[in-house]
Amino acid sequence: MLFQTRLGKIFTIVMFVAGVMLIASCAPKDRIAQSQLDTPEHHIYTGLQLLDEEKYADAQREFELAIQLDVKYSKGYTGLGLVEIYTGDFKAADDDLDKGWDKAKNDEDKIFVHVSRIRYYTQGQSKVEKKWLKLAKNEFDHAIELNPKHASAYYFMGLAYKAGLDFGQAGLMFTKVLELKAEYTAEADAQWNFIQKVQRAMPGTTAGKQIALVERLTRADAAALFMEEFKIEKLYKKRTPKTFDTSFKDPEKAAATAKPDKITTKDIAAHPLRTDIEGILKLGVRGLEKYPEGNFLPAELVTRAAYAMMIEDILIKVSGDNSLATKFIGTTSPFPDLRPDLPYFNAIMVVTSRGIMEAKDLTSAEFEPLSPVAGVDALLIIRKFKDELKFN
Repeated sequence: MLFQTRLGKIFTIVMFVAGVMLIASCAPKDRIAQSQLDTPEHHIYTGLQLLDEEKYADAQREFELAIQLDVKYSKGYTGLGLVEIYTGDFKAADDDLDKGWDKAKNDEDKIFVHVSRIRYYTQGQSKVEKKWLKLAKNEFDHAIELNPKHASAYYFMGLAYKAGLDFGQAGLMFTKVLELKAEYTAEADAQWNFIQKVQRAMPGTTAGKQIALVERLTRADAAALFMEEFKIEKLYKKRTPKTFDTSFKDPEKAAATAKPDKITTKDIAAHPLRTDIEGILKLGVRGLEKYPEGNFLPAELVTRAAYAMMIEDILIKVSGDNSLATKFIGTTSPFPDLRPDLPYFNAIMVVTSRGIMEAKDLTSAEFEPLSPVAGVDALLIIRKFKDELKFN
């Protein structure tokens, strides 16, 4: 009986050891480095470079190579999370960022996760959390608590504030990066200059602030900009001379025409800026009318020439000076890329002669009439136009 008991214990021990060995044999093994630069650190560095270049598949490969060399390497998992953030897979990103945190061995690993979480909330915004900016700020606070001079924390928090339309705080973050003179200095300098342009434009509405972030203005954006930020309807009522028709009208016909049909187009029926577009169609701004086939084409990009024509049209209507429409016809062009016979030549001359717009390239004096208009530049032009009209 005693012999059987001892035999049972031995059997149990043997089975336990065998189980441990089986688990160990099934666990993933670290890959053997193939060269001197085949290290987790080098793959993370390369992966982040590729991520900045938006080469997401290549970046993912580098992060996976880092993990293959060390399956417990925190930054490898955090790097994968970053790839998933920018490819829109927020669930997988959340999981990998958690893995990166669980495997963090030091403050540098933890800061990398905190900063990546800032990027997670900024990129996902309301897709992941409605209070995303507050959550990003919490991650930022944790990061600088570990290292108050970690430049990337300030830089990505600056981008978060920028996305959240808090341009003042964004500017402070980018200024801090420049003071630290470490990583992201060039990027922070570019962002700081952008913020300065936005603050000079002084957008007063949410729509204006959102348009400031638009890289290329569309016709729908332009409609919203004129209706909400420029308040063109108010301007027209204030500046356009009133006309009164005192002639006799048949009561029945007058009632039938009292409420004209709303001017609209089929291709804006489900557009989020439909109200602004219909408002601008009603006012009839040159360059933002219906196309002959009856569509508005809200996604079409606005060129600098088209924007100049819009500004000229508004200026003529509010000033009542119809001579502006032909003022520069027959004159010499001061811009090497602008012929006097072009249909938008007069409009460009009107706005540039008043300082509302200027050459895009001041060195070559080229106006670049067919290049797109950035949102922040459109706002700056509106600000100068307001100053010209002395309208607030």
